[in-house]
Amino acid sequence: MTKPYPSPYSISWIQQLSEIDRNVWDTLAKPLSTPFLEWDWLRLMEISGSATIKTGWLPHHLTVWYGENLVGVAPMYIKGHSAGEFVFDHVWADVAERMGIKYYPKLVGMSPFTPMSGYRFLIADGENELELTAFMVAEIDRLCHRYNISGSSFLFVDPQWHRDMLDHGFCAWRHQSFAWQNEGYENFDEYLTMFNSNQRRNIKRERKALEKQGVFVKTFTGKDIPRNFFYLMYSYYERTNEKFGPWGCKYLTNSFFEGLFHHYRNRLLFVAAFEKSDPSSPIGLSLLVTKGDQLYGRYWGCSRPVSSLHFNACYYTPIEWAITNGIHRFDPGAGGAHKIRRGFTAISNHSLHRFYDPALVRIMQAHIDEINRLEQDQIDALNHELPFAQHLKN
Repeated sequence: MTKPYPSPYSISWIQQLSEIDRNVWDTLAKPLSTPFLEWDWLRLMEISGSATIKTGWLPHHLTVWYGENLVGVAPMYIKGHSAGEFVFDHVWADVAERMGIKYYPKLVGMSPFTPMSGYRFLIADGENELELTAFMVAEIDRLCHRYNISGSSFLFVDPQWHRDMLDHGFCAWRHQSFAWQNEGYENFDEYLTMFNSNQRRNIKRERKALEKQGVFVKTFTGKDIPRNFFYLMYSYYERTNEKFGPWGCKYLTNSFFEGLFHHYRNRLLFVAAFEKSDPSSPIGLSLLVTKGDQLYGRYWGCSRPVSSLHFNACYYTPIEWAITNGIHRFDPGAGGAHKIRRGFTAISNHSLHRFYDPALVRIMQAHIDEINRLEQDQIDALNHELPFAQHLKN
């Protein structure tokens, strides 16, 4: 239902993306560097049963209209838990519980289950972005006050947008992630020259390990991706998460992966591992998403353990593909410090938070600078371990 305001704009909160025409939405989303706010990706999250009210992700997207023209969008979800967000705000939930403050439900802006920087409001070209952003923030505040929602937050935000949103009173919380930057390498061998001699030998050994086990990898993109890869990817995704038990991150359904075949192949890169003795079906798969000069690692799994397969399928082969295809930046996704040994730098990303209870506001404001400083110390410590040749000169 659209609500009129004494301004050029009107707003509508929608519960499913199908209420908005795909091309109308993507007119705002496709100019962005991130692929994860596009209509096909977000709608697939909904229709696959991955991000729905049953899983604790009630879609509640803010849309802003100028007459019949969509000029602003904030993809958002009302949540009764913190699972699948990857910012781990349980510390704030615990503080709220101890103070007798209701922390859930909360309003979250992000691409569900996707810890990749780039979230921001989608705003049409030619609009006054500052004015429209202020209008949208005010409407988000009104909604939260109206329904006693404890707070609004935006996760894995676009770096420039993060700075802009500080002017609207949001509190920035620093987090650590990883990224690989292409420094104009001609090929993978040139990339290896960046490493010190010990790690260069280690990477070469890990690259050769597959051949010694009778395994090879091959990349597939777009229409060349076989359909059976998608149901295999789901089974391998399940297997990977089962290994971690209650700490696994299994949020997506089989329908989500099947839907990628029909709606999203143009954005996908698969790295497939085959046995030389039976190259008919992959024993391991890594699924990545690409847009422009950006590459994002998303899901991986295999049917049996193969030494060094994870490093080759998720890091080395995608880096080699990135160099060949002019990719500037590769975000490998959430994960451990072993990425440092493969040349990924620890970097900052930010989430933005606004609490509506004055006591929670005071606590966050009192401690967030120290929390952010400690996180930056951790980032610096990780980068001190980068096995690059120049470190030997320091």
